Amino acid sequence: MATKHLTSAYAFVNRLGIPLFFIIVSSIPFCLILYVFTPSFSLSDFATAHATPDLKVDYFLVASLKKLLANSVSELPEDTIPDNMWEQLDDLVTDREEQLNFGGGDWFLSPIRVYVYNMPSKFTYDLLWLYHNTYNDTRSRKSDGTPVHRIIEQHSIDYWLWADLIAPENERTLKNVVRVYKKEEADLFYIPFFTTICRYLLKPHQRETLYREALKWVTDQPSWKRSEGRDHILPIHHPWSLQSVRKFMKHAIWLIPDIADGFWYKPGEAYLEKDVILPYVTNLDFCDSECLSNANRTILLFFRGRLKRKAGGKIRGKLGSVLTGIDDVVIEAGTPEDEGRAAAQSGMRRSIFCLCPAGDTPSSARLFDAIVSGCIPVIVSDELELPFEGIIDYRRFVLFVSSSDATKPGRLISYLKSFSPAEVKQKQTNLAKHARHFLYSHPAQPMGPEDLAWRMIAGKMVNIKLHIRRSQRLVNESKSLCTCDCRRNPNNTYVGSS
Repeated sequence: MATKHLTSAYAFVNRLGIPLFFIIVSSIPFCLILYVFTPSFSLSDFATAHATPDLKVDYFLVASLKKLLANSVSELPEDTIPDNMWEQLDDLVTDREEQLNFGGGDWFLSPIRVYVYNMPSKFTYDLLWLYHNTYNDTRSRKSDGTPVHRIIEQHSIDYWLWADLIAPENERTLKNVVRVYKKEEADLFYIPFFTTICRYLLKPHQRETLYREALKWVTDQPSWKRSEGRDHILPIHHPWSLQSVRKFMKHAIWLIPDIADGFWYKPGEAYLEKDVILPYVTNLDFCDSECLSNANRTILLFFRGRLKRKAGGKIRGKLGSVLTGIDDVVIEAGTPEDEGRAAAQSGMRRSIFCLCPAGDTPSSARLFDAIVSGCIPVIVSDELELPFEGIIDYRRFVLFVSSSDATKPGRLISYLKSFSPAEVKQKQTNLAKHARHFLYSHPAQPMGPEDLAWRMIAGKMVNIKLHIRRSQRLVNESKSLCTCDCRRNPNNTYVGSS
């Protein structure tokens, strides 16, 4: 999957006036391992290079879940801080932070400390077992024919993050986040409720009951009462997850696929300053070095999927009208069933560019399927927000086209044909290097999506603490309660709202 380049950072230093001993010492090269991707490295090579010895890396939910359930052990009991003593917890947290800040340590350089709630099994293991035991039930389909287990897989970020956090420390490779077992030692609190499984595998009345029970359980915790949830991580990656009760948890850090304000999320519920956008789990197999080198990409532009969608996804019908029948362009209607999945994978691996229009939400799993297939994504989604954009510059391997330009006859194809072979090759090389950022795995790998998620959250920590402290000291009569919600005004600039 990736290439591990070894570069010698330094050769011999300036020898004039330096004793021979120091010349010898300074001539020893410092080997910097740069985790980058090129077509000369395969997924198995990447897994071997980064995994703990003798520990296989799983990139597929079913395989990883099977092992986890077979080896699951009882969680440690909750610590002894009473539920009604959040003030006591606050004092302990403040004492710890002051000891770190004034005792010679540096809070900014420390790993993020995460307390994983030991929730009742009906919110965690029971749902995972339900998914595992019904995986092969082909009757579990949406009205449009989509297998619900496939939907659960592509939104299973809650599983991958949780599986990494609860793994034995000697099996983990991520060092920027550690699990702690006392609330007063935590920077953040992780809520392990598998809401997408709940959404699709329970009957409506069962689901709503479980939603309400989960809300009460979490909001009764002293940690939640202390911060009103501002330091709590809530994985609700499917736009409908926890929909009926999440308004009561709007201060928490939501892990979501994008921000479709006013459609999937009510105004003020989700915004970039508070929440973290995570990529979908890919539906297609990773195109490794051998796959990339053998690819015969004869199709200029490829799309396979539904052409009729809601909201911003209506652009698909317009694109279909202007692109159908053009040479070297494949526009096909299809569904994510097994046959459709195989057709999509084959088509993406034979194409130079892959069309990624908006769906029911501004984003879709198709973008990440294209990335792992080595097909340069062409995004036509004007309101799209991308995962890890504070870390990744997508312009190096993705094309962005406005809806108005893309739907003008001939405009999009002319634009794609304007790229020289060298420019296309450079995009493909960059695409291969960045594919690792979108492959969930267990154990989680450095610079994989789990790692980048924690890096993005780390960048929010000071602001999280600011809002916790500020909310604790404001008096009831204060009119200065505010959010960090940023909205776009008619002049296409961003303004803050209170």
